[in-house]
Amino acid sequence: MMRSNPMRVPTGRTYHVGLNALLLGSGQASYRSAGIHRYLCGLLPSLTATHDRFRYTAFVSNGYSPVSSKMHLYNVGPMVGRPAIRIAWEQLVQPWVALRERIDLLHSMAFVSPVLANIPSVVTVYDLSFLRVPDRFRPANRLYLSLFTRVSCQRARRVITISESTKRDVVAQFNISAERVDVIYPGINQRFRPASMEAVADFRARRGLPDEFVLYLGTIEPRKNLSLLIQAFAKARPPGVKLICVGGQGWMYQSVFETVEELSMSRDVLFPGFVPNDELPLWYSAATAFVYPSSYEGFGLPVLEALACSAPTLVADAASLPEVVNDAALLIPPDDIDALADALSLMMTDASLRAELAAAGPVQAKKFDWPTAGRLTARSHARALEVPVRPVSGTSH
Repeated sequence: MMRSNPMRVPTGRTYHVGLNALLLGSGQASYRSAGIHRYLCGLLPSLTATHDRFRYTAFVSNGYSPVSSKMHLYNVGPMVGRPAIRIAWEQLVQPWVALRERIDLLHSMAFVSPVLANIPSVVTVYDLSFLRVPDRFRPANRLYLSLFTRVSCQRARRVITISESTKRDVVAQFNISAERVDVIYPGINQRFRPASMEAVADFRARRGLPDEFVLYLGTIEPRKNLSLLIQAFAKARPPGVKLICVGGQGWMYQSVFETVEELSMSRDVLFPGFVPNDELPLWYSAATAFVYPSSYEGFGLPVLEALACSAPTLVADAASLPEVVNDAALLIPPDDIDALADALSLMMTDASLRAELAAAGPVQAKKFDWPTAGRLTARSHARALEVPVRPVSGTSH
């Protein structure tokens, strides 16, 4: 579907930008939307202070507090916590509300915009996992995202991705011009920094953590290559070291637990489940090493958080992950059990390597910040409305 011809708008006025931020609602901060929820929590406060030509209205559901006095919240209500109702509201009601509120530009912040709305649009795409790893999705979800994300991107004036890797996927899969796609990296919350030795010791005692452990933090699902990680950990068998996999259960998580049972690793591989956000810096700081072997990521926010907390980090050399870590982590070929086992052994036995990576992590993490992401998002809005844009410095493109 071809997008409509861009319409020039008058200069010297204030523009009203609508933000579909329904995944900020407390009921939506589940395993898949958790990353999007955190992205929006970081972005919106920075967005409101970036461009004096814009005023913002964020469409939210119950359970979300204002991020800034400069941003108006349009509370849709609690029922949109149910995915089917949220989709129906986005597609059928949102266009009418946007017209009534005199929205000049509608920014759909999670893949899909209302396809029947005749309003200039921007859409954010975090990854194309539903196309790249389709077997990890239920057929109905895969079909909805595949069709509606494609149409939304083709109709949009600007498309925002959170990595160069996802930009390449969007351009190739949806056959749109790379010139219409803006890469805007996530930032890092200031609370992610190395915890003090005293705080780590108290946390370790409170949680009953071993002296040494390898940490994985993220969704428990096949796409994250957790079964491969468990097999590699069993092969490496570092003495006295546990593997702790922190996170909620996603699609088809049963195979991960089956791998643990098959390898008789239930005493060495632990699953604390979902943990509060305020505990995350302590988990990263307490870990001997952090490992993230995912075969496909739009960005990989836990990796950036681990770097910021000085956790020696090991990731797969796949998709966006090399963009995130640069030279501050150990990279291994994806889907290679032997390479991962060797890297785990090296990480656990080479203290100088761990010290080198621990020092490099915070330096790399500082390249990603929310103020830059906010300024670049406002610049995308300006480009979509053909408002003169200002130069923006920072890591994001």
